[in-house]
Amino acid sequence: QVQLVESGGGLVQAGGSLRLSCAASGRTGSVYAMGWFRQPPGKEREFVATISWSGGRTYYADSVKGRFTISRDNAKNTMYLQMNSLKPEDTAVYYCAADVRLNPPNNYAGAYDYWGQGTQVTVST
Repeated sequence: QVQLVESGGGLVQAGGSLRLSCAASGRTGSVYAMGWFRQPPGKEREFVATISWSGGRTYYADSVKGRFTISRDNAKNTMYLQMNSLKPEDTAVYYCAADVRLNPPNNYAGAYDYWGQGTQVTVST
């Protein structure tokens, strides 16, 4: 089992920045790719970014490319999402996810086995 806990969400003005963290515990040695997803109010969950175990491969949704940066520190069992130039449309509950089946990093939610409880990000105008 792997437990994931997100933190770092909050209320920020448009143009501001936030850094989300996702701390993993339990069988962290089995975690490979990790990702961030978000669910805007009234909408379906959507892909944000994903990262390989080594951090050497990262992929982003077009809507966040150039503004968000995903990274991880395996020594600390923690993944991050640096979010800059935030827009009101970035408002959502952000979830981190982990894969333990050696899937490559991808944007498909079904490829991930464990999920955090989510952290709210609200961007005001």
